Amino acid sequence: MYEASFESILKTILIILLIYFGFKIVIRFFGPLILKYFLKKIGNKFQQQFNQQSQPDSKEKGDVNIDKKSPKNMKSNKKVGEYIDYEEID
Repeated sequence: MYEASFESILKTILIILLIYFGFKIVIRFFGPLILKYFLKKIGNKFQQQFNQQSQPDSKEKGDVNIDKKSPKNMKSNKKVGEYIDYEEID
């Protein structure tokens, strides 16, 4: 069996701390750049969607188009449930 020596435990802890602090430093410098890139990309998508909605679909001014949907199953269900008698208790 393997035994954990003090040196190997210390080495593992130091490596973990080095990775943790290295990651914090990298995020501190490059985090705002990455965030700015993603926000710019999302902003462009919203702008494109807004422009697509604001442009008319090649309809002439004054055209009226009414789309009627056919009524789906319009049957009403008369059996709503079971009626239960109750009494108020004072």
